[in-house]
Amino acid sequence: MHPSITWAHVLTDAQKAAPSFGWSFDAWVVVVLVMSTVAYASGYLRLWRRGSPRSRARRTWHAVTFAAGTLALVFALCSPLDTLSAALFSAHMVQHETMMLIAAPLLVLGRPLGVWIWSLPRAGRHWAGRAVLAPTFALVWRRITSPLAGWILHAAALWGWHAPALFEAALQHPWVHTLQHTSFMLSALIFWWTVFGEGVLRRSGGHAMLSVFTTMVHTSALGALIALAPGLWYPSYVEPTSALGFDPLHDQQAGGLIMWVPGAAAYLIGGLTIAMRWLRGYVPPRADAQTAAALPGESAQ
Repeated sequence: MHPSITWAHVLTDAQKAAPSFGWSFDAWVVVVLVMSTVAYASGYLRLWRRGSPRSRARRTWHAVTFAAGTLALVFALCSPLDTLSAALFSAHMVQHETMMLIAAPLLVLGRPLGVWIWSLPRAGRHWAGRAVLAPTFALVWRRITSPLAGWILHAAALWGWHAPALFEAALQHPWVHTLQHTSFMLSALIFWWTVFGEGVLRRSGGHAMLSVFTTMVHTSALGALIALAPGLWYPSYVEPTSALGFDPLHDQQAGGLIMWVPGAAAYLIGGLTIAMRWLRGYVPPRADAQTAAALPGESAQ
C-alpha cells in the first residue's frame, strides 16, 4: 500500500487529483527577493554616482551577475518548477542545483553585502560600518567564511538533507521544507564566497580550487548513490510520480544523475575558473574610498 503524502508546497485535495504546474509565489520568498533587489538597486545607484568610470564598469558587471542570480532564484522558487518538484524527485533536484550551483555563485559575484550597506541612509551606513568592523564581528565573519567552515557547512547541508528521513520530513512538512531550502541557500552562499569572494582573489586561490574539486567528488558520490540505489530512498514520491505516468525508481535515478553529472560539471567549471585566475596571476582592482563600509574582506565594487 502506497503511503499517503502531503505534497511539498502544500496542495489541496483537488489539486492533487489534477495538479496544476503554474507559477507559485510564497509570501516569504517574494518578500526576500523584492527587499534584496530594491536594497541592491538603491545601493548600486548611490555607488554609481560616486564612482569613477572604471569603478562604474566593475559595478555594472556586479549588478548584472546579481540580477542573473536573482532571476535564477525566481526560476527555482516561483516558476512551475517549484510545484513540479513536489511531484517529481528529478524536478526537485533541478530546483536544488539551480539554487546552489547557479543562483548562489552569481549572487556572490554580485558583491551584495557592501552594496546593501550603501542602500541605508547615512546614519545607518555609519552604524553598519562600525558594527561590521568591530573585532568581535570581524572574528565571527572570518570563522564562518573560512574555507574549511564553508566546505563543511555545504557538505553537511547536502548529505544531511538528502538522508531519507530528513528529505521525507521536508516533503511532509512545509516548515521543514523551508528550512531545507534556507540551509541549502545559505551554505551555498558561504561556500561560493570562499571560492569567489573578494578575499579569495587576494590570495593564491589554491584552497578555493581544493574546495571546489573535493566538493565535486563528494557530491558526485552522493548523486551516484542515489542514481544506483536498488530501491526507493524517498517513498513519498511514489504516489505523485506514478500519477504523472512516471516510474518512481526511474525518476529517482534521473534525479541522482542530475546531481552526479551536471552538478559535477558546474563545480568543475568553478574550479577551472579559479585555476585560470591563479595561473594568470590575477590581482583584483583596489577598492575605492566609497567602499569603506563594506564587510571585512569585501568591497562593494
